[in-house]
This record gives sequence, C-alpha cells and structure tokens, in this order.
Amino acid sequence: MSQDLFFYIFSTLALLCGALVIVNPFSRNPVTSAMFLVLTIISLAGLFVLLDAFFLAAVQVLVYAGAVIVLFLFVIMLLDLKEEEQRQIKLMVAGVALLAVGTIACIMIRTIQAAHPAGAMLKGEMDNTPAALGRVLFTSYALPFELVSLLLLVAMIGAILLSKKDLR
Repeated sequence: MSQDLFFYIFSTLALLCGALVIVNPFSRNPVTSAMFLVLTIISLAGLFVLLDAFFLAAVQVLVYAGAVIVLFLFVIMLLDLKEEEQRQIKLMVAGVALLAVGTIACIMIRTIQAAHPAGAMLKGEMDNTPAALGRVLFTSYALPFELVSLLLLVAMIGAILLSKKDLR
C-alpha cells in the first residue's frame, strides 16, 4: 500500500513540476523554470527507485540534475536576458517550429508504439545491473534513445535561438 502512495506522490510531483517548468506563474525568470526541472528530475528518480532501478535513479540525479541543469543554468546566466530585450517571435517562425515539434512528436510516438515497450521488459525479468541496462538500451531501444537525444539537442538549440537578442 505504501508503494502505491509513493507512486502517486512522485508521479503527481513530476507532472506538476513538469507543467511548472513551462507555465511558471511564479516568476518570469528562467532560473525558476530550471529549478522546477530539477524537482521534476528528482521526482522521476523517486519513480525509478520504486521500480527497483537504483542505478537509473542515481544516474538520473547525478547526470541530469547535476550536469545538465548546471549546463542550462550556465547558458541562462551567460545570455543574461532582460525581459524587454527578448526578441519578438514572428508568426511564420512559430508555425514552422510547431510543425517541426509535431513531426518529431509523431515520429517518437510511432517509434515507441512499434517498440512495444510494455511487453519488452517486465519487472524482475532483467537483473538490475548497469551492463544489463546498457545491453537492453543499446540493442532493443537504440532508436528511441537516439530520438530522445535528438529531441534534447533541438530543444537546446531552439531555446538559445528564441532567447537570442534581436541585433537590428
């Protein structure tokens, strides 16, 4: 029963903090969004612990909450944007961006459906070692893994381009 309670707590926190990364009603400062992203990542690590994937939980916290968030904060601080200096988004650019995001989302959804992730690996079917995780990740799930890395790269480039100052 307590495992179910922790699942609902961690999943609610992950969804709420994930939404607050985007919406962020508390502040217009992007650092606040990065902090909500840290809370989302920690909540996901809690879900990994509930699945007895302790290595994944540790990697989630160390790599993402540690290194990636520090990188994002470094880029945010380096750009040092003020609200009035942000570039205005043109309608055509926004339309092309939405089309690109929709295309990537459709490709990812079709790839995940084709991979049959629900039946591929049941809890207790695989030993929880880094070697077994790497073997499954880079054989059965190589394409979804690469799509996620591509999506992260596109998101970072898009964030930099959207926050770039207009040089006119």
